[in-house]
Amino acid sequence: MIANADIVMVGGGNTANMLAIWRLHGVERALRDAYASGAVMTGWSAGCLCWFECGITDSFTPELGPLNDGLGILKGSACPHYDADERRPLVYRREIAAGMAPGVALDDGVAAFYEDERLVEIVSGRPDGRAFRLSRGGEEPLTVRLLS
Repeated sequence: MIANADIVMVGGGNTANMLAIWRLHGVERALRDAYASGAVMTGWSAGCLCWFECGITDSFTPELGPLNDGLGILKGSACPHYDADERRPLVYRREIAAGMAPGVALDDGVAAFYEDERLVEIVSGRPDGRAFRLSRGGEEPLTVRLLS
């Protein structure tokens, strides 16, 4: 069913547990097949982070930390909920400095649109929604288009 889907939408939850269950039951392969067939892959929270190689999560501890075994469909890292917890920017910067792949940070209500693994656009349902590109060189604001 997943391999033949036109759209795959993944909600939030514990990213590490989700990935482990997917791998145990062959869902990862079905997701990759769906993506290879042109399906739209989308989601929020864990459903954002899962598509990347790595990122910041509360899957292991409420104190936040790195997740280093995402699906890797999108290269680099991600940090959803960037504005929801004052620790997220600090932890993400720390992990990038320690060697985590550069990536994108998204406030709640903000979405990154990728096409052929390239970031095309950032959109927000909130007028104050922000997004950033993070690297060892620092944090760079990205242009966000407000959806009306």
